[in-house]
Formats: sequence, structure tokens, C-alpha cells
Amino acid sequence: MLAMLAPTTVDWLQGMLTSALSFDATRVMNTAAMGEALGDVALKMVFVIVPMGIVMMLVAVASGAVAGGVIFSLKPIMPKFERISPLSGVGRLFSWQHASDAVKSSVLALILGGVGTLVMKDRLVNYVSIMSMPLPSAISYAGNLLLAGLMFPLLALALFAAIDLPLQRHLHMRRLKMTREEAKQEFKQAEGNAEVKGRMRQRMREMAKSRMMAAVPLADLVVMNPTHYAVALKYDEKAMAAPRVVAKGADLLALRIRDLAKGSEVPVLESPMLARALYAHAEVDREIPAALFAAVAQVLAYVYQLRAAMAGKAPMPAAQPQPEVPLDLDPHHKAAAQADASTTTERDA
Repeated sequence: MLAMLAPTTVDWLQGMLTSALSFDATRVMNTAAMGEALGDVALKMVFVIVPMGIVMMLVAVASGAVAGGVIFSLKPIMPKFERISPLSGVGRLFSWQHASDAVKSSVLALILGGVGTLVMKDRLVNYVSIMSMPLPSAISYAGNLLLAGLMFPLLALALFAAIDLPLQRHLHMRRLKMTREEAKQEFKQAEGNAEVKGRMRQRMREMAKSRMMAAVPLADLVVMNPTHYAVALKYDEKAMAAPRVVAKGADLLALRIRDLAKGSEVPVLESPMLARALYAHAEVDREIPAALFAAVAQVLAYVYQLRAAMAGKAPMPAAQPQPEVPLDLDPHHKAAAQADASTTTERDA
């Protein structure tokens, strides 16, 4: 900016200095002439300094935007009464951030001072020779010397900024990183405490198990395998499109379902393949898969006949049926088939 405005600025300085040093008898006799002259000079200075200040402000804002982005916020200009107290800033004076800024400013001052000293030493004779020149030539020559002298500190500043900007960006990103504890706290705030969530899930499982066990006495029958799996079924032709699983369990839970069913006089039938298929492919409070309709219908018909016989309304049914279950729904059969296929493949290899 100085390089572009240097000729215009020099002409303006010459005109202002000529006007300021020119006076006549009227001004000599006027006691307010000096004040008026100073007012005119000050006004002319404002017309030059203000545009230069605006340009410098825009350059500063643009450089900050390029370095860190643009964020519109009124928070920095809001009044903070703690800034008035000198005690609130004592801690910041001895922080690592302020120490590094102080060192950086000292290094920059030394660099600019050293560059300026070398420039002045090299051009000292030229500055002294200005005193022997006519005024217009002296002003023009001084402007050129000043412009040339400012270029070297400007280059030093540019080199310093080229090194400092990536460093400050790195330090800023490093300060933005969270510590391990901060990350854990943020995760807890966003997702909730893992221990609390674990206890909640455990409590929900217990409540679901309690509801499931409460539904066993209302079931129509329990299919077992004979001790590893137990599935309680219920069917209401008026409210259900297909039989529904009201409870299921494995191992100890299967034994609890069996004991609860016997205590509630719910029929317990042993059908290993059907029990395994229902346990693997049916969900609690859901209807059974369509592929198991026929097998479940057989055991339900047997239960209904058994109840009618016990009530004296029908003859006792024959032996307990063995429902036909599709082999692909039996997890044990699938596991055995996969094992056989693997053995055959290894043997062939």
C-alpha cells in the first residue's frame, strides 16, 4: 500500500508543508491564525490516515479469516467485570500460553530491531545528506529511502509469519483436542454412564423375564427338548391368526418354565425337534413361523383332545404325536450337516 501511495503521499506532504509554512501580514496580526492552520493540517491528516487505517483494518480481518475462518459472534465484545480486577489476570500472566507469546514477541522485536539497525546503518549517510538538498527534492528522496527501508522489515515479518502461522495453527488444534478424561466425560454426557445403562438393561431383562414367566400359567402347552429347551405356546382362535410364543428359555430357565407349567397344570410335551426349531426361529410375544404351523397344529390338537378326555367329553387320545419339522429349521440338524460337509471336504482334499 505504501509503495502504491508513495508518489501521491509525497506530493500531498509537499503541499501540506508549503501551506503550513506560508503566512502573510494578516495571519501575523490574527492571534487565532495558528489554531486555524493547525485545524486545517489536522483535517488533511484525517483524510489520509483514516483511509489507510480502513485498508489496514480490512487486511487484518482478511488475514485472520484466511488463517482461522470467519465466526460471527458478539460474545467477545460483551462486558466482563472480571477483566477489571487485576487479580483475575495474575494466573494468566504465568501460564504457558502467555510465556510462549512473550518469547515470540521478544524474538520478533529482536529480528525487526536487527533488520532496522542494519538498514539504518547502511543508509545513514544518505539520511544525513538530505539536509543539504532543496526541500522538494529532500522530501521526495526521504520518501524513497523510507519506502526502501520499510521493505526489509516487511520481508522479515512475512518470513516470520510464514513460520508462525502453521505453528500457531498446530498449537491451536492441539489445544482443541480433548484429554482422555474429557473424552470419557463427553461420552458419558452424550451416551449416558455405561454402568447405569448396564444396570438399566439388566433391570429391563429381569422385568421382561418376569412378564414372560407370568405368562407361562396362561399358556396352552409347553414344548420341551426335554431339558435343554422349553417353549410355551398359546393360541386363541378369536384373537390370534396363529399360535404365539409367550415364553421360551434354555437350560435352567427351561427347567423353571417346565416346573411352573406343571404347577399350573399346563401340558408339557416332549418334542425335541419342534422345541429346538421354535426356540431358534420364534420370538417371545410373536407368532410362530409359517413353516411350523402344521407341526404346532398337531401338538395343539393333541392337547385339546387330552383336555376334552380329562373332562369326560371325548375318548383319551392315542400316543403323543411326533410332529414333522422341516429339517432346515432344526439347528442341530443344520450343524450336523455342516460338520459332515466340512469333514467330507477335508477328506476329499
